[in-house]
Amino acid sequence: MADTEHDDSLDAALHRLRSQVPVLAERLLPEQAEEAARFVSVMDGKVLPRFHPELPLVVAVCGGGSSGKSTLFNAVVGKAVSPTGGRAGMNRRLLLGIHPRHLRRSPDMLENLFAPFGVVPEDFSSSEALTDTGPPTRIALESVPEGLMVVDTPDFDTGAAGAYTNRTVAEQALDVADVLVYTFTNANYNNRDNTDFVARMLTGIGRRKCFLVYRVYPSFRAEEVDEHAAVVARNLYGDAAREMVLGVFRVDEDNAVAAGRKPPAIQPVHEGRPGLVQALQEIDAPALRWELHRSVLSDALASARMLSDHAERSCDWLALYLDALRTLQSQCAQEALRHFPMDRVVRRFAEIWMNTDPVHIRFMRKTGTVIEWPLKQVFGAVRKIASGSDNREALADPESYTEKLGADLIAALNRLHTQLISPALSVTAPGDDPAVRRMKEALQRLGGPAPEKGSVMVRDQDHPGWVEVQVPLHPSLVERQEALRRREWASLLADVVSRKGEILSISEGVERELLAVAERFRKRMGTWDKLRQSFSAFLNVLPATAAVTYVLSTGDPIGATGIKVKLTGLFGLNDLYALIAIPATSGVKKADQAQLERLLGPIAKAWLDDKLRTVRDLFETEVTGPVLAEAGHNLEDSRLRIDDVRRCLELAAAREPVR
Repeated sequence: MADTEHDDSLDAALHRLRSQVPVLAERLLPEQAEEAARFVSVMDGKVLPRFHPELPLVVAVCGGGSSGKSTLFNAVVGKAVSPTGGRAGMNRRLLLGIHPRHLRRSPDMLENLFAPFGVVPEDFSSSEALTDTGPPTRIALESVPEGLMVVDTPDFDTGAAGAYTNRTVAEQALDVADVLVYTFTNANYNNRDNTDFVARMLTGIGRRKCFLVYRVYPSFRAEEVDEHAAVVARNLYGDAAREMVLGVFRVDEDNAVAAGRKPPAIQPVHEGRPGLVQALQEIDAPALRWELHRSVLSDALASARMLSDHAERSCDWLALYLDALRTLQSQCAQEALRHFPMDRVVRRFAEIWMNTDPVHIRFMRKTGTVIEWPLKQVFGAVRKIASGSDNREALADPESYTEKLGADLIAALNRLHTQLISPALSVTAPGDDPAVRRMKEALQRLGGPAPEKGSVMVRDQDHPGWVEVQVPLHPSLVERQEALRRREWASLLADVVSRKGEILSISEGVERELLAVAERFRKRMGTWDKLRQSFSAFLNVLPATAAVTYVLSTGDPIGATGIKVKLTGLFGLNDLYALIAIPATSGVKKADQAQLERLLGPIAKAWLDDKLRTVRDLFETEVTGPVLAEAGHNLEDSRLRIDDVRRCLELAAAREPVR
């Protein structure tokens, strides 16, 4: 994700919501595609353009034909750019007058404002061009009061029999406006068709407040102007007329004004009130805009909140799937090492042990004086073992273990692959296994077992206390699963099995660990033990006469015998053990047996930890790596985005203007 340092303005928060929520929905919520598209549409068309910090107060001058709209527009913007006089309905498009400063600071502001209508404002060319239909026209004038954008609208009552020529264009003006200046004359002040049209529009898009401008004969008294204005106000707003009308002005009829020789004088009906331009500039545009679009913004924020809530639950589902996959991979890694010869690593340890013997011990070994009674007992015990009929696996050809490793690898890989291309992962383990407990808790956070998120099933009586956790594929991983399904599995399987030598080898890391084990064990030996060096005998004879094998398992299997070694857990599996089966050594002192077990444990741990990591890395390189990487990235990135959405929602809720 991008830099986490963010602008705390409302505009920046809204833009981040617009960018973050669709990404979360596309990645985590395919079933919410329609709601996400609606959110984007509302943000682009109704929210972002209206809450742009550089958007000035948008004032739409509207009214019936020949009511003086264009004359009033020219007066406010300070230049005669809109054609006046002549027939009604001659202006056919919107004219936007704005101060250049606003366009310099945000060149695309007007394009965004009109984008929902599928039009792009074009630059003003001539007054005559306004008499033809076309997109809105903008003109930047230094004389336009800063903080205002004034919109001249076509007549919306031109036409007959319900077919009005300019009403679609007029609707655009009313939709983008923050406030209206409604002009009327004595001839049309009670024309319900005009006021009903505006009233219907305002009901549909949000009720804009307005100023009323009455073009009137000079002889009309203020009381008469108020009376006629009240009729217009009631027709527009009904019972809310008093709070929705911000001011009433008059423009007295004047032949010079009609002839275009001077601008109209726009006077407040009541003395002491500010002029129209001043009254417009005194409006708190952000507060008015917030009030006007509160419901739209509230709906958009509610939609973002709902989608982010669903995204958070989807992240929990993805985390559960990732946990299940890691657990499954760990189980498969254990299965791949189900049987393995330990004689190779014990033999290597014996070499390290003897190579690090003190000089006088190495001399005694050459002369044979180090071989004494304890060692003779060991030889006798080993001969007894070798002659026994129940020790066939211990004396088996080491090559058989290579074959077993290949078979175990194939079985483990097939299980892992089958699960990865299935609709759901299935993890079976004892009910008290830490990974199982973790996944069960995750299911509870998701609202309990459910078909779309996962389930927990108690296994049959052959495995008392075991459970099966099923976790369906997360939608964000569908493409990865398809890519894995398309791979040629037989050749991949052959490639992996051909690398079993990597598992059989003694790595540099194991070498270092065996040396450290020897040093630690030698430090714990007493003086008499160091003199006898009976362990050198054990280490020499044991791997040469009996292959020591192990079986990986989780938990503490009932009836298991041998040395139980706790290993480094893969992916958080903390209770991972190896059971080291050693030959019976009857005749050897119990103290020697105990020390042998204490020695074999660290040797086995060093070896098995390394082999488990090797198998895991092999699986990830060839099979699971892309899925694990995709899931991990999606999970981390999505949670960062959700956190950002939460911050933006809090910021937006705290930015309501105080009035």
